[in-house]
Amino acid sequence: MLTAKCQVPPFIQSQVSFESGGKGIRLDCFLPDANGKRFPAVIGLHGSGGGHASMADPAGLLAEQGFAVYVLHYFDRTGTTEIDGLQTIFRHFPVWMKTLWDAVSFVARQPQVDPERIGLLGFSLGAYLALSASAIDSRIKAVVEFFGGMPKEMKFFTRRLCPVLILHGEQDKTVPVEEAYHLQQMLEKKQIAYEIQIYPGAGHGFSGETWRDAGLRTLAFLEKHLASGNRVKTEA
Repeated sequence: MLTAKCQVPPFIQSQVSFESGGKGIRLDCFLPDANGKRFPAVIGLHGSGGGHASMADPAGLLAEQGFAVYVLHYFDRTGTTEIDGLQTIFRHFPVWMKTLWDAVSFVARQPQVDPERIGLLGFSLGAYLALSASAIDSRIKAVVEFFGGMPKEMKFFTRRLCPVLILHGEQDKTVPVEEAYHLQQMLEKKQIAYEIQIYPGAGHGFSGETWRDAGLRTLAFLEKHLASGNRVKTEA
């Protein structure tokens, strides 16, 4: 996604768990060699298909660049294995939001994490969760969202916004590209920093050169808004 992988990854991969709503929630960890340092953290959120394994490559490559990455198994909270329709999403979304809130709390307490530099990386359903959480949680400093959007219901609850990288396929049949433009308008209205890339001909999910370009943009955005320590404007 971002760079070629080394044969021996310069990061440590493990799994930990924390409690949310009385349930054990797993986190796949991809951590740089701390050596007493604190790193910017990124919490990864998979899409409706689950797919924790598919998150390993982008997580590992970000870890190689000095980010502490945690892939959240938020389906653990609801015992979900697959999404059988929008009603399942609507029913569980508030609970997944609370799980993500608890995940941010857990990650912020880790000794290798700088709690002032936490971002979210979400794909599809995970992007909706990431954006929703960022609208109410001031601990989240940046969001990278792949082919997702901001739920319309969140306009009643939005307390603040943070810098967002919007990545979307022009021909997305699952999440229409209008979702990306709606989010763009919201950020412009609030005068919040954002970047947007709409890929002509791309659908729901990227591959090839589109995936590579999106990865490079992701790294540059996170380095700008998290790794550098810059304090770009957010709305309180």
